[in-house]
Amino acid sequence: MSDLPDDHDDREQMLRDALRGIFGDRTDEVLSQMRAQGLDPAALMGGAAPDPATMQRLMSQLQRVFTSSEGPVNAEVAHDLARQVAVAEGDPSLTGGQAKSATEALRVAELWLDAVTDLPPSGGPTRAWSRSEWVEATLPAWQRLVAPVASSVADALATVLRDQLGDEGAGALGMPGMPVFPGGGLGDLDPASMMRGLGSAVYGMQVGQAAGTLSREVFGSTDVGLPLLEDHATVLLPTNVAAFAEGLDTPYDEVQLYLALREAAHARLFVHVPWLRAHLHALVEQYARGITIDLDALEEQVRGVDMSDPEALRGALSGDVFGLHNTDEQKATLLRLETALALVEGWVSEVAATASLAHLPHSVPLREMIRRRRAAGGPAEHTFKSLVGLELRPRRSRDAAALFAHLLATGGPESRDAVWDHPDLLPGTEDLDDPAGYLDRRREQAEEQSDVDAALAQIFGESDDDRGPDSDGRAEDSGS
Repeated sequence: MSDLPDDHDDREQMLRDALRGIFGDRTDEVLSQMRAQGLDPAALMGGAAPDPATMQRLMSQLQRVFTSSEGPVNAEVAHDLARQVAVAEGDPSLTGGQAKSATEALRVAELWLDAVTDLPPSGGPTRAWSRSEWVEATLPAWQRLVAPVASSVADALATVLRDQLGDEGAGALGMPGMPVFPGGGLGDLDPASMMRGLGSAVYGMQVGQAAGTLSREVFGSTDVGLPLLEDHATVLLPTNVAAFAEGLDTPYDEVQLYLALREAAHARLFVHVPWLRAHLHALVEQYARGITIDLDALEEQVRGVDMSDPEALRGALSGDVFGLHNTDEQKATLLRLETALALVEGWVSEVAATASLAHLPHSVPLREMIRRRRAAGGPAEHTFKSLVGLELRPRRSRDAAALFAHLLATGGPESRDAVWDHPDLLPGTEDLDDPAGYLDRRREQAEEQSDVDAALAQIFGESDDDRGPDSDGRAEDSGS
C-alpha cells in the first residue's frame, strides 16, 4: 500500500487547521464547497505538483476573502451562510394551499384594521415566503445595519496590526501551514488589507448566521420593529407560523390571522407615517457610527494573541472582544431608539388587539404570548447585540401599549393615532412613566409654543408697521 492517502489526509488537515482561524466552525463546510467545485484542498499543501488551473481557482477564492473590497461586510459570505442556516432545520417549498391561506389572512387582516384605525392599508402586495425567500429579501437591510460598526472594527484592527507588524507583511501572522506562492500568494499581502478583508469575512459570517437564525424565528417582515423591505409588501412565513402554533390550544387559523394583523398594522405605520422609517434608521445609524473603539485595549488584546494559533486568531476576530464603549451621547441615542421601538410595538399590539377582539376567541392569550416572546428576544437578536452593541427589543412595550390604550379610551382612535402626526408629538420616557399625563403635557407645550408664536408675531408685526410708512414714503419720494 502506498503512503499517499495518509499524506493526502495530513496535507488536508494542515489546510483545515489554517482555515479554522478564518472560518471557525464553518471550516468543514468551506472545504466541502471546494470539493463540490472540483477543487482538491490538499493540493495547496505540497506533495505532488497541483494542477495550475485548480491552484489558481483555489488561490483566487482565498485571496478574495483576504482582499475583499466589497465593504465592511462581505455580502457573498453573509448570503451563503444565511441561506445555509435558513435551511438547516428544513425549509420546504410552500404548497399552493399554504400560500393562499397566508395571503387570504393578510387581506382579511386589512379589513379588520380598517374598522379600528384611520391609517389606510400599505397598498403593497401580499406574499407568503419560505425562510430562504425571507433571507434574500431582508439581508441587504441587515448588512446596512452592521456596516458602520464593522467598518470601525476593521479599520482599528488594521491600524493595530500595521503598527505591530510593520513591513513584515501577512507572513508575520504565521498561520500554520499557510503556503506562500511566488507572484500573488497569501504571504505577501499587506497586513492592513488582509485584516480588513478578514474582518469583512468574519462580519459577513456573523451577519449570515444571525439573519439565517432569524429566518427560522420570524413570522413576517416586521417582527423586529424595523422596516426591512423597500416595497410596501405584507408577508407571512407559513412554516414558522405553523411551528409557533404547534402545541398551542389555539386553532392554526386564529394564530395566522392574529399574526397577519400585526404584520399589516406594522406595514400601515411604516408606509403612512412618512418620517418614521427614516427616524428609526437614523437612530440605529447614529448609535452605530458613534461607537468608539479603545485602540490601546485592542492593541493589548492582539499583542496577547498567538497569531499561529487558529483558535486564538478566531477569538480575536469574534464579536465583542474589541472593547466597544458607549458614550453618554450613545446612551441617549439608545434610549430614544428603545423608546421608539416600544412605541411601534405598543401601537401595533393595541391596534391588533382591538381589531381581533370581536373575531378571534383567543386574541387575549395570543397577545400575551407575542408580548412575552418579543420581550425575551431570541438567539439572533443576541447575535446582533454582539455585532452592533444594541438589542432590537421594545423593553417598555407594555407601558407604550398602556399609553395608547389610555388615548383610545379618552379620545378615540383619532387621539391614539395622532401621536404619529409629527416627530415632535412622539411620547418620551416621561410619557411612558405617566401615560395619563401625556395629553396635559402636550397641551402645556402647545400653549407655550402658542405664546412664543404670538410674541414673535407681535415683534415682527410692530417692525413691519414701523417700516411701512417710511418705506412707502421713500418709495413715493423716489418716484416723484
